[in-house]
Amino acid sequence: MLLSLRIITPLFVLLAGVQAEFITDNCKLIAESKSQQNALHLLEPLTNRSFTVAEEEYSYIFQVCGDAGGVKGAGLVQQEKKTGKHVQVGCYNQTRAIKGSDWILLFYEGGERYDSHCSKEARRAMIMISCTTSTEETFSVVLEDNEKQQDCYYLFELDSKAVCPIIPSKLSAGSILLIVVFSCLAVYLTGGFLYQRLVVGAKGVEQFPNYSFWSEIGNLSADGCDFVCRSRGNREEPPTYRGVATEPLGEEPEERDDHLLPM
Repeated sequence: MLLSLRIITPLFVLLAGVQAEFITDNCKLIAESKSQQNALHLLEPLTNRSFTVAEEEYSYIFQVCGDAGGVKGAGLVQQEKKTGKHVQVGCYNQTRAIKGSDWILLFYEGGERYDSHCSKEARRAMIMISCTTSTEETFSVVLEDNEKQQDCYYLFELDSKAVCPIIPSKLSAGSILLIVVFSCLAVYLTGGFLYQRLVVGAKGVEQFPNYSFWSEIGNLSADGCDFVCRSRGNREEPPTYRGVATEPLGEEPEERDDHLLPM
């Protein structure tokens, strides 16, 4: 669904005769590069949405190239639960993006400065957006690294399908053809069976759609197989054995051999 939205949205705008504009173009890269711009465009399905995570004292609100918590220019804000005060952790007009195989690391820099620690440098946020197979998108705080003099940061993690790589289909043309053929056959048999049973009122094998036609095809196939595979040439009949008659034979005349004796 997210993949389809990511592809169809810019195409629809182009077909309307207007140059496609990405909401992620609101993010201003610190150093312009094609690879970083492409990485941001992959996050287009996540735009116009707020991701929130709550801790004991603070809540964090994150938007992709949008005003988090309604704070102008803030991509990620920290909200104090007691007072409702917002602190900009990072701004989307100072962005960097690094793309991996199934993740994108998004940097928001130029946030409000620390009061005392981290040499009072500007806050920055790092959001690791990782691929997930789950339908739910989870946003969480990993850590706030502020126990040093410089290069402090907030680290967050967001699991989303938006950054999952496109897996090419492994089905061959023959496999797709077989799936289509068997699907059509299943529809034909199911629809024909229901029609014969409910409309025609057929019973038994007559419920099979076009039963007479397929029966004739079967008979013709059998005849063809019989003609091709069996030899019908003139051959001598194999010798057979005759059975012995069960009825008693007639008495044969007694042969006399007296004339053979010497006189």
